[in-house]
Amino acid sequence: MIRLLEYQAKGLLREVGIKVPEGGVARTGEEASRIAEQIGGPVVVKAQVPVGGRGKAGGVLFADTPEEAREVARDLLGSKIKGEIVDKVLVEERLNIEEEWYAAISLDRSERIPIVLASREGGVDIEEVPDEKIARRYVDPFLGMRPFEARLVAKDAGIPREYLRDFESVLTAMYEVFDGYDAHLVEINPLVLTKEGELVAADAVVNLDQDAAVMRHPEFAEETEDFHLVELGGDVGIIANGAGLTMATVDLVKEFGGEPANFLDVGGGAYPSLIRRAILAVDDLGVSVILINIFGGITRCDDVAKGIVRAMEDVDTPMVVRLVGTNEEEGHAILKEHGIDVFEDLEEAVKRAVEIAQG
Repeated sequence: MIRLLEYQAKGLLREVGIKVPEGGVARTGEEASRIAEQIGGPVVVKAQVPVGGRGKAGGVLFADTPEEAREVARDLLGSKIKGEIVDKVLVEERLNIEEEWYAAISLDRSERIPIVLASREGGVDIEEVPDEKIARRYVDPFLGMRPFEARLVAKDAGIPREYLRDFESVLTAMYEVFDGYDAHLVEINPLVLTKEGELVAADAVVNLDQDAAVMRHPEFAEETEDFHLVELGGDVGIIANGAGLTMATVDLVKEFGGEPANFLDVGGGAYPSLIRRAILAVDDLGVSVILINIFGGITRCDDVAKGIVRAMEDVDTPMVVRLVGTNEEEGHAILKEHGIDVFEDLEEAVKRAVEIAQG
């Protein structure tokens, strides 16, 4: 399953005509300040991590001015929310809320068909809402969500008469996303009724089927990438691709007198964002040096280099890189331009990393 970040989910909703708050994504405090200035009023700053319950975990903060937006963004960026490192925030206008509702389309695994859920009690976990206050209706996947079905759900949920048509439009548009992007879940919570009488998706969750979505929508391929980190207690951080290559790197560090800090395999087809996250995760162990050993087959060396350069914005730890394979020359050029030691020979790279760790 792929859980899109909030700004990505809202991008899909915007495409089908659902109103979302004005805002933008920031990777620095200065960017957050500029976005807040463009909005021209109080804003909410949200950590963009693929987990639920961000608000309770301190991942949603408020700011009244661009200066405050800069400071709260700086507080969030680089922090961890439920184990996920925050590398971007969503800065949005603060809505003038009248009521908070709930709307979702999910895949009912027992029945193997979509089900629509709606309630006038939004803004909380749906598990906290009494069953009798949640409207439910199955959708025939061959016919799709028809307007009259959406209207029935809205009525059953107790949506005020004057907003039935608007709520119906939101549900039918949500089904466009659900069906068109091979989703398991499309959820808006809360769907805000503003004091101005508009329905706005204040928060959104979209979970996609990993295999089907990536095949038909390759733009989401990067979201499938992940890694597994095992701590070993030393001071030489290790990142490689492939379990065998990673283990060989660990063994070589030991052979040359170093102490491996971890085992981290980024796998095949690593994208820049994954490389950056891997570096941040290893750096968080307090290592003296980060040794990156990539043999590019499916993985492109220039993508790896771009991820390393991105990580340099947040990491001061020295990095030693052995990078060979697909687009090797391009990758080397990028790294050398940024003053990073890059090698073709693994033993030379390991020796250099151990030297740095030993001072």
